[in-house]
Amino acid sequence: MTQIQPVILAGGTGTRLWPLSRELYPKQLLNLTDDISLLQATMKRIVALPNMLPPLVVVGEEHRFLTQSQIVELGLQDRVNIILEPVGRDTAPAICAAAVFVLKEHDDDTMMLVLPADHLIRNQEAFLQGVEQAQKLAAEGRLVTFGITPHSPETGYGYIQKGETNEVLSFVEKPDKETAERYLAEGNYFWNSGIFAFTLKTFVSELREYAPQICSSMEKSVDTGQDDEHFFRLDQLSMEACACESIDYALMEKSDKIAVVPVDMDWSDIGSWQALWDVSEKDRNSNVVHGDVVLEDVQNSLVRAENRLVAGIGLKDTLVVETVDAVLVAPLSRAQDVKKIVNRIKADKKEEYRLHKTVYRPWGSYTVLEEQPRYKIKRISVNPGAKLSLQMHHHRSEHWVVVKGTAKVTCDEKTFLVHENESTYISSGQKHRLENDGVILLEMIEVQNGSYLGEDDIVRFDDVYGREG
Repeated sequence: MTQIQPVILAGGTGTRLWPLSRELYPKQLLNLTDDISLLQATMKRIVALPNMLPPLVVVGEEHRFLTQSQIVELGLQDRVNIILEPVGRDTAPAICAAAVFVLKEHDDDTMMLVLPADHLIRNQEAFLQGVEQAQKLAAEGRLVTFGITPHSPETGYGYIQKGETNEVLSFVEKPDKETAERYLAEGNYFWNSGIFAFTLKTFVSELREYAPQICSSMEKSVDTGQDDEHFFRLDQLSMEACACESIDYALMEKSDKIAVVPVDMDWSDIGSWQALWDVSEKDRNSNVVHGDVVLEDVQNSLVRAENRLVAGIGLKDTLVVETVDAVLVAPLSRAQDVKKIVNRIKADKKEEYRLHKTVYRPWGSYTVLEEQPRYKIKRISVNPGAKLSLQMHHHRSEHWVVVKGTAKVTCDEKTFLVHENESTYISSGQKHRLENDGVILLEMIEVQNGSYLGEDDIVRFDDVYGREG
């Protein structure tokens, strides 16, 4: 039986799920419908595939450690390979990089199964049946896309028009409501899922014909890429020279070898708060509620509290999402317009589009408790056995107070321990490092003082995670 190479595309930020999804903590890493993230659900889904090669995850530089930590939580760290994209170039270059990488170790009859990391699929049996059907078509030299059986005239998805067999007659952009209703009535239109299957031989051959620049750039990016601890890092210069195109535009809409497999697998891309409301369990008033929420006379709404009590009275068809630093309120029907708000926040250079108050790092996390022009207060958590980089700041000093655990501190030439309820001071210009050699979480309060408190005021001299600065 042909080997299957799963490729999980874990890029993207999911801006329409702001304020929960941020640029540095995107949708695929969130627990939206279960107690595991969408990425983890995708990983668990493919474990059941027959004759499967170790999964390959393609992820952006800024999300690599969060992605890795979620894989570790599943106990799959020794069974997954991770490719790092130094810059984002959309899905065609990402899939090409994966194909070239796999060809270094496996023959070209291997079938790649390409899956977005942030989709919800609840019918596992139908998914596996779809893969089996796609595998047969791929072996015949077809580029296979999965078409989702529509159950409503959805205007938020692109459509695939299917012929009498598995041939694709056309790809259609997101339609208006009237057109979507016609597609639903005709019965041969399917939602474009963004899930693909093809042999390495067919894919590389077709991409070389229809997108030769992407193919040559990504071949060079893999050939000159390097192993980096637990990751394979693509060459940045080669990738920067690559065109930025989706796989649909670069290949699927041009090749004459396209086939579609219709699948009814209870699928959603959870591309908006409305989509999350659609797939979530509801109370007797058709509300989707998460967190500490109290409602009175509220119907058909989504109310999500992350940090505090949220109360609602007399709402209908309303979206309310609370996080520690932002609150979103809108008609649920306007959920697609959240992206407009994010674009405005980004244009205004507000940090709320990019990160939460709690920021995750490979060694743990930090939470900004307060920030003023000349001081900032953080809560820092360092995992057992982890350590920060050896670093220095030009513009700020730091006062550390340990509230839990024991800190091992390096300051210039001295190394010493700081225990619970003890403190130490790091002046600007001093080389310093923080470590947790203990077996419990290290927690401390950091007070920064200085003329500039940006995160880019870090000069790194040594870092076990390979970060530069």
